[in-house]
Amino acid sequence: MDQITNQIKKAQHILLTSHSDPDGDAVSSLLAMGLALSHLDKKITLFNSSPIPAVYRFLPSVDRIVRRIRKAETYEMALVLDCGDLSRVGKASATISKIPVVINIDHHISNTGFGDLQLIDANACSTAEIVYRFIKALKVPIDKEIATSIYTGILTDTGSFRFSNTNRAAFAISHEMTELGVEPHCVAQHVFGTYSLERIKLLNLALDSLEISQNGKLSIMTITGAMFDYTKTQPEDVDGMINYGRRIQDVKVAALIQEQRNGKSRSDNLRRFHVSLRSDGSVDVAAIAGAFGGGGHASAAGFQVETTLMKLKSDIITLAESL
Repeated sequence: MDQITNQIKKAQHILLTSHSDPDGDAVSSLLAMGLALSHLDKKITLFNSSPIPAVYRFLPSVDRIVRRIRKAETYEMALVLDCGDLSRVGKASATISKIPVVINIDHHISNTGFGDLQLIDANACSTAEIVYRFIKALKVPIDKEIATSIYTGILTDTGSFRFSNTNRAAFAISHEMTELGVEPHCVAQHVFGTYSLERIKLLNLALDSLEISQNGKLSIMTITGAMFDYTKTQPEDVDGMINYGRRIQDVKVAALIQEQRNGKSRSDNLRRFHVSLRSDGSVDVAAIAGAFGGGGHASAAGFQVETTLMKLKSDIITLAESL
C-alpha cells in the first residue's frame, strides 16, 4: 500500500475507472476514491463505459462520471477499481493500458494481477472496504459524501449483509459511516425502494423466460435486446434480477443471460451475451465463469461470450449435470 500511496502523491492527473455494467460496489468505490483524491487537490477523471444504474444516481458527485476518456498521455496514473481483469472496463482498456502507471485495486479472487501495482484482498467484503482502508492510509478525512459511497458499496456487495462475504469489517465500517452522517434508511430507499414501471415490465418478461434444469438445481433467465426495446429499458435496469432465480427452492446456481445492446456480431448468426452467475454457496461459480474466460467470486461471477442463444443455453444446462 505504501508504494501506491507514494505514486499517488507524485501524480497530478489521475484516471479512475471501474468495470462496465457497474454494480453498487463499482460505482461507490469509484466515487469514494475520486472524492478522496479531490481532497488531495489532484486533478481526477472518473470514468465508466456504461450508464450508471438509476438506483445509484443519488450518490454524491455521480454526475462527475464520464463515459469517454482522452488519450493515454493525458493521465499520469490510472486507478482501476473492482475489476478482475483490465478488459472489464470495456473498450477503453487499450487506452488505459498505455497510461504510465496502472494500479489494480480489487477483491475478486479471480483477479489476473494486471497493472504495475496491485492492492488485492480476496477476503475483503467489497472493493469499497479496501478503498476505505486506502483512504485512511492517505490520511484523508472521511466526510458524509465519501461515507455514503463506502456504506453503499458495502451494503450492496454483501446483499444487505446476507451474503457469505459479509465479515466483521462490513459491520464495523458501516457503523463508522453512520456515525459520520450516513442515514441507512435513505440509502436503502434509493437502492431497494423504487422501481420504474418499465423495469417491472422487463422483470415480468425475464420471469416468463425462466427455465429450470431437469434436476432442479440450475435456473436460467434470458433478457434479449427485443425485451429492452419493447419495455423501453436499459441494461442497468437488469441489476438484481438474477436473485429471483437464485432464491428458487433447491436451485444451487442461477444464470442470467443478457444480450448486449450492441450484440450484433460479424456473423448474422452470432450475438454477444453477458452471463451472470449466482450460487447458493455450495458451488464455486467463479470456476465456472473462468472456464468461459470470465471470473468473479465463489458465489457471484460472470463472463461474456459470442455465440448463439441456443448454444449458450445448451452449454449452461450441461453444467447442471455436475451439480
